[in-house]
Amino acid sequence: MFGNRLQRLVTQQRVGRQVLGSLKHMKPVRMVSTSSTLKQATPTETITPTSDSLGFESQPVKNEGRPIYLDMQATSPMDPRVLDAMLPYMTELYESNNLSLKGVARFYKNKKKHIITTQTEHKCVLDSCRVLQEEGFEVTYLPVQTNGLVDLKVLEAAIRPDTAIVSVMSVNNEIGVIQPIEQIGKLCRSKKVFFHTDAAQAVGKIPLDVNAMNIDLMSISGHKLYGPKGIGAIYVRRRPRVRLEAVQSGGGQERGIRSGTVPTPVVVGFGEACRIAAEEMKLIDCYDHERIERLANRLIDGITAQVEQVTRNGDDKATFPGCVNLSFAYVEGESLLMALKDIALSSGSACTSASLEPSYVLRALGADDEMAHSSIRFGIGRFTTEEEIDFVVQKVCQHVHKLREMSPLWEMFQDGIDIKSIQWSQH
Repeated sequence: MFGNRLQRLVTQQRVGRQVLGSLKHMKPVRMVSTSSTLKQATPTETITPTSDSLGFESQPVKNEGRPIYLDMQATSPMDPRVLDAMLPYMTELYESNNLSLKGVARFYKNKKKHIITTQTEHKCVLDSCRVLQEEGFEVTYLPVQTNGLVDLKVLEAAIRPDTAIVSVMSVNNEIGVIQPIEQIGKLCRSKKVFFHTDAAQAVGKIPLDVNAMNIDLMSISGHKLYGPKGIGAIYVRRRPRVRLEAVQSGGGQERGIRSGTVPTPVVVGFGEACRIAAEEMKLIDCYDHERIERLANRLIDGITAQVEQVTRNGDDKATFPGCVNLSFAYVEGESLLMALKDIALSSGSACTSASLEPSYVLRALGADDEMAHSSIRFGIGRFTTEEEIDFVVQKVCQHVHKLREMSPLWEMFQDGIDIKSIQWSQH
């Protein structure tokens, strides 16, 4: 039965790749970057499908080909099956976090003027809270523990009679930490406070149940689960009813919550992405999750076996395996990114990539500026292969060693000097 499903998947994938290829004038093959230890292939040579390749025949590419994509928390590539569903509709922002926070706060402003969130939320949540502060609302930004998790006792102590809403991200986009959503939802329900969660990094990846978890509002993003960009969704509970004040006015679509003509092609693609994700999660042992976890362990073990002074940021257990955030002591993260030109990676959230400031998420965990600046986020997804992981391990280790050889701080560390004890003079 699984074999039949896999054959259908392969057929659908090939059709999708052919369409993408004709649209982009690219050869419709699934390419795999290889490490230097693998035999170079001729343009027509294929690699026999491996256990993690979903049945595809693959063509190796040289290092100067397109970069290996390990930035899945920034965005995931569209699943070709999603494109298949969208094509018949092709003729021609996501703001659910904004709508959830601003909509609830403004509707209940005459009764409740207090909002709670965490210091590690997505920037759009934090910016929405700052806007509401300017409007006269009080916002409590909860600290997190060194593992990135919220302390439930601290949250409970922060809830007041005038608290309108609590917003806590399900899976953090930088470090992959999974918050105790069910316990938070239960606490909020007992206090009669609305609970919102940004589930952009969670939907389709970990089990979620809005009823069991007492979630009142939930934000979802299409391009985080292999769907199209420019489309998202907001879940709003009806019982007990959650009332929102619309952020924008218009034709009254979506029950007046979000006016604007619905873009049919991307909605279809978004729906298909959700259907596929649900189907994948129903498989025994959740094939997507099990495979991604195996690749993540291969990445971490491969790097830490060859490089010392590497720290994984976030909790080791309560985490989504596809988001691996590593800090390389005495290595500047941006320098490492520039050296890894064959690999698409990130030094933090893609939504704050224009900032040269150290990650506010890592600083909230207690990391100093040096460690925060030395972090790299690896995003592993549905189409990542073992060959790509091995190539990344080789390149990361190679360039970390090279950068450390040029670092006087690394030399001092090797000599046993405590860097933090040095009093640096300013000129």
